[in-house]
Amino acid sequence: MSFLLDQSTDARLIAHLTEQGHDATRVAKDYPHGLPDTQVLAIARAERQILITDDPNFGALIFRLGQTHAGVMFLRLGPHTHLAFRISRLDYVLTHYADQLDQFVVTSRAVRVRRR
Repeated sequence: MSFLLDQSTDARLIAHLTEQGHDATRVAKDYPHGLPDTQVLAIARAERQILITDDPNFGALIFRLGQTHAGVMFLRLGPHTHLAFRISRLDYVLTHYADQLDQFVVTSRAVRVRRR
């Protein structure tokens, strides 16, 4: 799978994703820092990447403004969540929801899939 991490997302997740055999890029590393959310979503869609973000504004772009996407994983975990827990939630979603990653997937302690 191919992922684009928003700059709000812990950059250390890239190493974990690549170790698992996935392609992963990140805003502020592979793309310019400070891109507007609409542009981040457009890049992910154009490159057929699943966007991983900690930013709830992407939900508004998709559900209120009708922006299209190739899949969004919203890590609703809070800024002080340890990396090990972030990785465990990411792995859980990738394992149990792999066939639904083209949707808007929200994970905290539970997982919710919001259809377009």
